[in-house]
Amino acid sequence: MKQIPVAVLLAAAIASPALSAQPPASRVVDPQPPQAEPAPTLTSVLDREINDVERMVVEAAEAMPESRFNFSPESLMISGSNYKGVRTFAGEVKHIATSNYFIWWRLTGEKLPEGLKDGNGPENLKSKAEILGFLKESYALGHRAAAAVSVQNMLESPEGSKSTRLRLMTFGVAHAYDHYGQMVEYLRMNGIVPPDTVKNVN
Repeated sequence: MKQIPVAVLLAAAIASPALSAQPPASRVVDPQPPQAEPAPTLTSVLDREINDVERMVVEAAEAMPESRFNFSPESLMISGSNYKGVRTFAGEVKHIATSNYFIWWRLTGEKLPEGLKDGNGPENLKSKAEILGFLKESYALGHRAAAAVSVQNMLESPEGSKSTRLRLMTFGVAHAYDHYGQMVEYLRMNGIVPPDTVKNVN
């Protein structure tokens, strides 16, 4: 029987531990483990609520063509209905924006825009682009208002208001949803499916 040289056996014994210590070639180490989501805060929760209603209202407003922006169901003269004097689609959008200002401005201490006399908004805003700009600016105020509400002051009333800061923030959101429902009806009366409805179906 042929003997294996001792030197060869010693070399194999020395190499074996080194080889077994090598990590498998297929093993992949992730250098950056996934980070946990930051804990929600009062501001982030309020801001998300504003984001949601803002997206729905703005998308609905953008969906109505310029030529139908002043639509009112009164013009349809539906038998048995009573739409006389109701707001137009443009009027609904302006009302939401105007109410946002009236509800949230005290939370930031900012001045109200000129021309806000009542819930109908500035009379000089006529075009779709002007009204959409006014709407988006009102929601920018809402986001700033949310940032001004904290756990420490949420139950306090801002100067000149009987409502708490938290109540003003949540009422602004709830009010917009109410009039968003009106906008949805007006869109459907014009054969337009509200964008958010399409997203929820898909």
